[in-house]
Amino acid sequence: MATRTGSDWGQLWSLAIRKTIGSHLPSRWDLIGPLAQSTPTRLVIAPQDVRTADPTVATDIYAGLFTFAGHAVDVGGQSPFLIEPPSIEWARALHGFSWLRHLRASDSTLSRSNARALVDEWIKLGSKLPPVAWDDSVAARRLLSWLSQSPLILEDCDHAFYQRFLKAIGRHVHQLRCAFPRAEDGLPRMRIVLALTAAAAAIADQPGLARWAMRALDRELAVQILPDGGHISRHPGVILEILIDLLPIRQALSVRGTTPSATVGEAIDRMMPMLRFFRHGDGAFGLFNGMGATETDLVATVLAYDDSRGTAPSHARHSGYQRIDAGEAVVLMDTGVPPPLRFARQAHAGCLSFEMSDGGNRIIVNCGMPAGGRAVWRAVARSTAAHSTLVVDDTSSARILPNHGIGARLGPLLHAGPRHVETRREDDPDQVAVVAEHDGYLAGYGLTHERTLVMDISGRIVMGRDRLEPATSGAGERTSFAVRFHLHPQIKANRSQNGRSVLLVCPDRSAWRFVADEIEPELEETVFLAGAHGMRRSSQIVLYGRVAGATEVTWRLEKEADRVRPRKRSGEETPTEPLLL
Repeated sequence: MATRTGSDWGQLWSLAIRKTIGSHLPSRWDLIGPLAQSTPTRLVIAPQDVRTADPTVATDIYAGLFTFAGHAVDVGGQSPFLIEPPSIEWARALHGFSWLRHLRASDSTLSRSNARALVDEWIKLGSKLPPVAWDDSVAARRLLSWLSQSPLILEDCDHAFYQRFLKAIGRHVHQLRCAFPRAEDGLPRMRIVLALTAAAAAIADQPGLARWAMRALDRELAVQILPDGGHISRHPGVILEILIDLLPIRQALSVRGTTPSATVGEAIDRMMPMLRFFRHGDGAFGLFNGMGATETDLVATVLAYDDSRGTAPSHARHSGYQRIDAGEAVVLMDTGVPPPLRFARQAHAGCLSFEMSDGGNRIIVNCGMPAGGRAVWRAVARSTAAHSTLVVDDTSSARILPNHGIGARLGPLLHAGPRHVETRREDDPDQVAVVAEHDGYLAGYGLTHERTLVMDISGRIVMGRDRLEPATSGAGERTSFAVRFHLHPQIKANRSQNGRSVLLVCPDRSAWRFVADEIEPELEETVFLAGAHGMRRSSQIVLYGRVAGATEVTWRLEKEADRVRPRKRSGEETPTEPLLL
């Protein structure tokens, strides 16, 4: 059983006090070891950047076209670093310099010259740069990018530029050493220590920095990586973000003759199987707790480092997830309590939600997190209604701090969610069953929600039961509820003529039929927020009802024997083609 301990409000005020005190402490009080800023004398190694690169992007950048976070900006001869950015995400990507890898992939003298000119322009602008350029997380990404792409930047450069570049590297190390103790918990803090560890590996004659960085990295891995390999934030994509930088850093340390600690090796060995755990048949991760569109090529690149080539684990008890594999079908289910408050800035109120895929077809999904855009869409993505689970009275099973009062200081933390989630799993020869129950609606409505998912061994039948149990007689009586099943935009949904079932047709013309016994399913619009190219319209199946004592809803998904062509019959409701919003 997963349990969350302690008072949420007590923890919130403790975090607020810590943040207030920390923001007023001089940097030197917070740091371990010497902090004197010094210019590195030389770089001796460049940690590899294993992210995929597209040499055609180098041509766009040379022409002044910068495309990030869904926005393409033609700078028209102006400095890209001083123009008004179309979004904060675009600005963070620009100043993070991860796009240098595309210039390196083009492998031309022109690209090397262009890369060096852009880096030099950024360095010379200095204090004229916008505040986002000096954000600690952006600075960490920039330091990682500059170090990994230093062969591109420094080839055939003159001595004056080399010294400016080394001095800028030293300033970044100084800034991040100062920022690290007060950094935001989770991935932002991890990214800073990864950047500092990369600098320790790349810069000559920095034994003090190397010792400090290795100790700090070990501490963060021990705190953030759970025993099953998941991240403490419960965000599936964070382990990918960590591994994509940690693996090259480990390799660079080894080349320098520094043996990475056992903590580093053990953390990597735990995280690798979790990449397989969260993958659907199309290679994308399940959309839980902050996950958006998956860079599937990036996942494949990281998995190439996995020597074990093992299968995905069936459950992740510490992370709070279950996985069922049978035939070509995969079911992923959220069975965990919310993460600790300081790691809950992106957590979702999606307890007991599930996703289902069949081969390369994503069928049942959660709405997922949009890559950028207005804060209102990010809040919508975190609500219970944006997940394939049961919602009581159109109210989420956990709350998000509003952007005022204590929330203005701490950010949109998820709180007041389920405190106990009990999970049972039975792996039988002919089927696999998972039964989970949460108490997220106990305080407000006196109800607990239990969900049972059963998949037969062929992977062609998924049976479900959602049960609302009153804690006391009459609790929650006549309260409305809705069981939601969000569909992937590529699924065409058609109700049967008698209205008792919904046919779900996949892109490859295979089909599944959704059937509910007690309640006639409704077919409504929804929005798939995690599209690789933006938000997309889609459909959802909804079962509406009201609580009457212990209330059960049963449903099932069955794969059709033959492939079919979607068609519209008289009286049927057919969803609109997926469109970019």
